[in-house]
Amino acid sequence: MPVAVSKKWISNGCTIAGGNGRGARINQLSNPWGLWITDDQTVYVADYGNARIIEKQRNTNNGQIVAGGNGKGNDVHQLNTPIDIIMDETNDYFIISDYGNKQVVRWSYRNGGNKQILIGNISCWGIALDNEGYLYVADCNRHEVRKWRLGDTSGVLVAGGNGSGNRLDQLRGRFYICVDDEQSVYISDEENHRIMKWHKGAKEGIIVAGGQGKGNSLFQLSNPEGIAVDSLGNIYIADTDNHRIMRWNKGAKQGLIMAGGYGKGDQANQLSSPLGLKLDRQGNVYVVDNGNCRVQRFDIDPK
Repeated sequence: MPVAVSKKWISNGCTIAGGNGRGARINQLSNPWGLWITDDQTVYVADYGNARIIEKQRNTNNGQIVAGGNGKGNDVHQLNTPIDIIMDETNDYFIISDYGNKQVVRWSYRNGGNKQILIGNISCWGIALDNEGYLYVADCNRHEVRKWRLGDTSGVLVAGGNGSGNRLDQLRGRFYICVDDEQSVYISDEENHRIMKWHKGAKEGIIVAGGQGKGNSLFQLSNPEGIAVDSLGNIYIADTDNHRIMRWNKGAKQGLIMAGGYGKGDQANQLSSPLGLKLDRQGNVYVVDNGNCRVQRFDIDPK
């Protein structure tokens, strides 16, 4: 889990992938959604519109295709609108939320792309791994999150599963997820404009950010998507329709704007419908700036 930080971030983001207009060239992205950051700050992007995963190593100009990139489809070398991605650096494979094919797949990184279906017939959105190796999958059709031991044929319900709604035991919309060291699940409950935390074994969640209706005040969210949690329980949120990134300190009644918040746009201090979000070990924040077809990194201010 990323370290906890209590500093400020530079307001201007640095483009580290895409940013050259919507397209299919290797230096372009098309409707990107999720991302993954390794310890050496290599970035992997779920390039939804191009049905591929792009790798961008630190301090390089161009990326490379490491999964998909062979048109949309369900063949062994294809993806169909990938949403989210995890990389297992120890075993050299990706886990990909292959939403268009309604399956979660494992894709080998080293042997030329050998795709294996882990979970089928699922409207998979966000995915996460916990510290015991369980895979968590958000199912936006069943409005639930389940955890799976790799190789299992059925998962265990850990959140939602009570239909679409706004009760504390319900979820609504599409949602990203992350899991802390105590195996509590954080969920961006998109259409309820809130972030939910489900403790391990809980029958309902608690609201830890938002939940005050859709809006742009500091105590509101508007269709949140990507989330991350640091080691102190502070939450980082892609507040999508407000075109900003919020940091919600543990137990706080309102959040702080830590990136964006200057209106929808393509300047260095602006965002356009941010989606996926991750922190690296140093506390820098990486954002899939969907509307601008780029990935932005917001560094901690050294001052």
